[in-house]
Amino acid sequence: MLKKSRVKLLKSEIVPYPATQMMRNLLVAQVQFKGQELCLMTSHLESCKNYAQERMNQLKVVLQRMRGAPDNVSVLFGGDTNLRDTEVAKVGLPSNVCDVWERLGKQEHCRYTWDTKANSNKNLPYVSRCRFDRIYFRPASRAGVPRLAPDHFTLVGLEKLDCGRYTSDHWGIYCSFSIAST
Repeated sequence: MLKKSRVKLLKSEIVPYPATQMMRNLLVAQVQFKGQELCLMTSHLESCKNYAQERMNQLKVVLQRMRGAPDNVSVLFGGDTNLRDTEVAKVGLPSNVCDVWERLGKQEHCRYTWDTKANSNKNLPYVSRCRFDRIYFRPASRAGVPRLAPDHFTLVGLEKLDCGRYTSDHWGIYCSFSIAST
């Protein structure tokens, strides 16, 4: 979440996925925050196992956009990717793009963002524990531009509401960044 008074929207765009069967797209916002230009992206990639190829194609669009951003801009993508680790391995992350959960040590307590063992919102006859929700980060690389670096990653929404249900069938991700020394 961003406080509107602290972030200046420079440009926004909706990028359609040409072959989506589920009306999915990529939302892109170019913003300025504390003098630093950021590119913020989110998407809900194609769901279900049998849509793996389309989901990987959608990830390629995301990564292409991350690679194509100017080198003075830090790029942050976060969303319900529905990705399996094998799909990410097939596509491959560019060397300058990191998976924030992995970068911060792959802490087991915040691995599964869709966990039917712990989250009872979906009444499923099986247990499934997946890392569907992910954050990818590409720092600015131009000399003289402040370097952002992820420094904290945890899950949120783990407590039931008064009604006895969770906020979502997915856990949320809370992640923070700091300015790294250059």
